[in-house]
Amino acid sequence: MIISWDEYFMGVALLSSFRSKDPNTQVGACIVNQDKKIVSLGYNGMPLSKTDNDKTYPWSREGSALETKYMYVVHAELNAILNSRTDLRGCTIYVSLFPCNECCKAIIQSGIKEIVYLSNKYAETEAIKASMKMFENAGVKLRQYQPQNKEILIKV
Repeated sequence: MIISWDEYFMGVALLSSFRSKDPNTQVGACIVNQDKKIVSLGYNGMPLSKTDNDKTYPWSREGSALETKYMYVVHAELNAILNSRTDLRGCTIYVSLFPCNECCKAIIQSGIKEIVYLSNKYAETEAIKASMKMFENAGVKLRQYQPQNKEILIKV
């Protein structure tokens, strides 16, 4: 079976998401240049730490702000941008979840011109509405990935 470029790159983004230790939402990102070469990967995780960051930072979704993951977690898109060692202008980012407004700003500023996303489950939130507005104003192309295959089995 030969898979399409979209299947391949979204598959890499999804595979990257499995590196996330977030017990509720695992997100992966794959940045691809115009030559269809992967230039960076990312997943949602905690910032680097001198100690075991799984014990330093919480993964909780509820509690006071400092007791939840939201103040600390680095989103997949931002990790992919920060992990890159190349110019991202004109690139495409494949991401398993539509980018929030904070990641949106980083995507625009990095020069990425297209976003291919799998899910937009938070479409009705103000953060995603703000992302949509910023992407439109910046001329960033948005495309929801439509899977051709529901399952791809990898045998070793």
